[in-house]
Formats: sequence, structure tokens, C-alpha cells
Amino acid sequence: MEILYTAEALSTGEGRNGHVRTSDGQVDLDLAIPKEMGGSGNGANPEDLFAAGYAACFHSALQSVARARKVKISDSSVGGRVHIGPNGEGGFQLAVLLEVVLPGLPLAEAQELADAAHQVCPYSNATRGNIDVQIVVEEG
Repeated sequence: MEILYTAEALSTGEGRNGHVRTSDGQVDLDLAIPKEMGGSGNGANPEDLFAAGYAACFHSALQSVARARKVKISDSSVGGRVHIGPNGEGGFQLAVLLEVVLPGLPLAEAQELADAAHQVCPYSNATRGNIDVQIVVEEG
């Protein structure tokens, strides 16, 4: 693989109850276990970061696919939800729901763009076959 960019982050403290910072300082957050998992909820958590990263990455892929197909999209959005739960083997697993809104496009065309974006998005390619990823296209 030809490397175009490398992101670097360091987690310190106690993992989910710690701190994370990227080498460029753009992300510098305290972390806390969510209340739903028995923690204080007074900080971000890895699922927050994954949801934000996947939503932004998928949105970028969607924009790229639209440009390549010469389809004008504006006021588009991608919402990301990352679910965590037990895997039945003593560990945990993730599932993702991406909600895509493309105002002004017929639902079938919006779905086609979302499906194409799912094929090129790096997060989609990394998770494919590993976790459940649902993409829901909503009418805008």
C-alpha cells in the first residue's frame, strides 16, 4: 500500500478512563466509560470517536462518488451510531448504523450513491465482514 497519510494517537491513563491525544494536537480529549456501561460518562469514549470518524469518512466518500458521477449534492449529512455489546464469548463487539440524508435527490438515486460510497470508504472497507454495518438512506 502506498501510504498517503498517517494519523498517530497516544492513549494514557486507564484506557477508557484516561486521555487520548493525537501527535498533531488536533484531538486532545479526556475519556470516560459511558454511564450505560457503569462509568461516569464525563468524557468521550472510543465509540464516540469511531462514530465521528466513520461518519466523516463516509460523508467524504459520498461526496467523492457524487462528484465522479457529476451529481450535485448539497446540505447532505451522514450520522454515525456505533453500538457496543457483549459478543457471547466474554468479550464485546461493535455494530454501526450510518444515516445518510441527501436532500433533493430521489431516494433510489441517493441509495445508489450511498451503496457506491460504501464500496470506496476506507472505514467501510476496514469493517466489511468484521462487524454489522447498516446504511439507511433517509429522504431529505
